[in-house]
Amino acid sequence: MRKIISFMHMSLDGFVSGPNGELNWAKVDEELFDHIGNRIKNGDTALYGRITYEMMESYWPSAGEKPNAGRHDIEHSKWYSKVHKVVLSRSLRGADLPNTTIISEGIARKINEIKNQQGEEILLFGSPAATHSLIAEDLIDGFWLFVNPIILGQGIPLFNGIKNKMNLRLLPATRQFSNGVTELNYEVLSAE
Repeated sequence: MRKIISFMHMSLDGFVSGPNGELNWAKVDEELFDHIGNRIKNGDTALYGRITYEMMESYWPSAGEKPNAGRHDIEHSKWYSKVHKVVLSRSLRGADLPNTTIISEGIARKINEIKNQQGEEILLFGSPAATHSLIAEDLIDGFWLFVNPIILGQGIPLFNGIKNKMNLRLLPATRQFSNGVTELNYEVLSAE
């Protein structure tokens, strides 16, 4: 069975965005882009909530073709174009989007169908609301967190409305980057 891994930037106090969804505090640079690119390059499925999907869709399809495009933009744009996108959204229902599946109802059943298909791990990028929905259905198998050296004090928390305790195991792939960001990888062992 394929696993869903939630990929998030996070503040030290557990927020994945500011109160209005802002991410201007997240530290990204070439070292981090290279590391992420190496992990996702063989991935074949990306999972998004509607807001994150619309943000990605407005930039990545043509990012690699811009005259000032850097290596990261070129590589990620190619990956984004070929990866199958799954979007959790009630408002995009019925939209005909290339290489994209919209799930607007029956989330647990449809996500489990996708998890049972052949393929690599399914990466859930950003998308706090989608993450909260999938946590509530016990559908997340791991967390790939980039903890930024900042305390926001307020914002959208990664773990919101958790009803069941989740037992996690820290995987050995933990790393600190020169910009102060620490990567933590957790496997979900069980929810109680």
